[in-house]
Amino acid sequence: MKAVKKGINQWCYPPETTLDDVLKWTKAAGFEAIELNVSQPGGIGLTMETSPAEAKQIKQAIAAHGLETDSLSTALLWEFPLSSANRAIQEEGKRIVRKMLELASAIEASTILVVPGVVTKETPYDVCYQNSISALRSLLPHAEELGVAIGIENVWNRFLLSPLEMKTYIDSLQSEYVGAYFDVGNVLPFGYPEQWIRILGKRILKVHVKDFKETIGNIDGFTNLLAGDVDFKSVIAELKAIGYNGEVTAELTPYKEHPFALAYDTARQLDVLLGRHSLVSL
Repeated sequence: MKAVKKGINQWCYPPETTLDDVLKWTKAAGFEAIELNVSQPGGIGLTMETSPAEAKQIKQAIAAHGLETDSLSTALLWEFPLSSANRAIQEEGKRIVRKMLELASAIEASTILVVPGVVTKETPYDVCYQNSISALRSLLPHAEELGVAIGIENVWNRFLLSPLEMKTYIDSLQSEYVGAYFDVGNVLPFGYPEQWIRILGKRILKVHVKDFKETIGNIDGFTNLLAGDVDFKSVIAELKAIGYNGEVTAELTPYKEHPFALAYDTARQLDVLLGRHSLVSL
């Protein structure tokens, strides 16, 4: 997996961290790639008001720090899900995805992360499936025109709960510009990430990593790499088996103090997981 790059998501830093500090700390910690998040106006970095010209300036800043970027993410689709039966909410979700595609094109990123929908009491599973598929089909022509892929993420949205279902969901869209943005830690409460990787195979466009403690079993179970129960040896083996050569991007909760330390610690942990550094036996 020599071609795989170590990446870190902007969420690994406190929300008030300036973009310059995000880039500076990311490079100093030893990462090769940064994944920025698209936020509402007033956020740091890329927002729903960022113009293509401004995005290109951010791309230049990333390059000036010796970093690369090949994907974008957002939390906005939790508030405006593509699966919503409320037309106004769904249309806003589609606007968010279109904006992400345009910003990704401007910074020459190949993929955007998309939460496809959210199952709730008001939005039953079958409705979530139908509405999200319909919304994505309407967005794919724009993705194809810009040459940017939509990566469907497996998240705690009570939706696409098995690798077989996600495989079918992606295949039903019949486009090379849609695939999986696979999050290793997110599946541990109800599955085995290495099995998901084998089943999804070449559909996996990008990878997020974090760990999870099964004894806790809820959202508080997410933890730093090597501190939980993910079988990372099997995960890395399966990524090698499918020929994955994109980024392995850490998505973790910032430390309360010394935010740079999380980036530094995570970069070292990724070196171990990717076989770039051997732990010394005492």
